[in-house]
Amino acid sequence: MVTARAWALKKHFDGLPKSSDFELKTIELPNLKDGQLLLESVFLSVDPYMRPYSQMEMKEGDIMIGTQVARIVESKNPAFTVGSCVVANGGWRTHFISDGKDLLLLPSGWPESLPKSVALGTIGMPGLSAYFGLLEVCKVKPGDTVLVNAAAGAVGSVVGQIAKIGGCKVVGCAGSDDKVAYLKSIGFDEAFNYKTVTSLDEALRKASPDGYDCFFDNVGGEFFSVAVYQMKMFGRIVVCGAVSQYNDTVPQKGTSVHFPMIFKQLRMEGFVVTSWYNRREEALKALLKWVVEGKLKFHEHITEGFENMPMAFIGLFKGENLGKAIVKV
Repeated sequence: MVTARAWALKKHFDGLPKSSDFELKTIELPNLKDGQLLLESVFLSVDPYMRPYSQMEMKEGDIMIGTQVARIVESKNPAFTVGSCVVANGGWRTHFISDGKDLLLLPSGWPESLPKSVALGTIGMPGLSAYFGLLEVCKVKPGDTVLVNAAAGAVGSVVGQIAKIGGCKVVGCAGSDDKVAYLKSIGFDEAFNYKTVTSLDEALRKASPDGYDCFFDNVGGEFFSVAVYQMKMFGRIVVCGAVSQYNDTVPQKGTSVHFPMIFKQLRMEGFVVTSWYNRREEALKALLKWVVEGKLKFHEHITEGFENMPMAFIGLFKGENLGKAIVKV
């Protein structure tokens, strides 16, 4: 019998998550039945979406939601062999049992030299968000000017690079000078630190005096309220996230955006990446190809130790991560 460790939501978050909102539990797992597998988490993902989803979908006491790269340590399912690795939605657990239906094998052709943790980032859900949000929702075309905020994060960094692959000019913003330097190193045409500019409006105008064709918004709030006025005629806005508001205890009140939406005839669309998972294999194949070819670079912010899951998660909202935040068990 295997004893698993798991992080549960002890108390719903009130404002910024705190370590006291989590509880570490031990769970005795039963013996496997026919068709089942025992998996051991190797890398676990922490993502901003967990904050609003915990409020909408979880009860206090539930195991925290999330994905991991896990190794199969025992199998009574002929479709899965011991020692292979999969991507799973097992939550914040060190070990768990699955019937195999919710497991995703790594894309074929995965190089031995490529860390399997990348299946949680650039060649995983964040990469898929960038791929479908930019190519299918925003429908970028060569020559477009693309604006992306939270650009040094797991999604934003991929958005910018895919846009460059597609022949676009890319402007990104981030919250530190080191992150701005990283954006320029991976090919962003313009990048600035939104925390140090004297005027966000002026910084956006300087970066692209002619405005923006596509705005990939991961932040919402004040940034959106300013950026929407700098869209070009018939511009497209992709609403992927609202990280500036996830920890608000009182809803923000922004300026009205009706004038630019109407008179510039803008199109704004929110999307959830799982709605595109029927085409996941196609996108993962493309992302892997770009990574192998060196066209798509990645950076991981790795925290060691399962006991540090809450700390890694809280760090997301303090801007501590550059690239994809991962916990290595």
